[in-house]
Amino acid sequence: MTTDQLDEDGTGWIEHVRVPDLSCGTYFIPAGGTDVQEPHTEDELYVCTTGRARLVTPTASCPVSPGTVVFVAADEEHRFVDIEEDLTVFVVFGPAEYSRRPEGDAR
Repeated sequence: MTTDQLDEDGTGWIEHVRVPDLSCGTYFIPAGGTDVQEPHTEDELYVCTTGRARLVTPTASCPVSPGTVVFVAADEEHRFVDIEEDLTVFVVFGPAEYSRRPEGDAR
């Protein structure tokens, strides 16, 4: 991910594919950064490609490092924390990201 693809806080999101039944992209959070994402209305699959962090939900917590695959159910609160090394995750949404979002919801 290049610097012109990053938000002011150093995080970044690039969508690679979008079709009605799924979408996928790359999410980047720098070491020491903050994950500010909100729960999505779609199921998510995260595949860590670089970095080290911890993914937390209201009921569980797991370490994330290269090769880790984590499933997060639709509408579940979750966040990457303790980002020790620049974190890059490949994310798959099913169905496509925001496709289940209620009309008028600005999330």
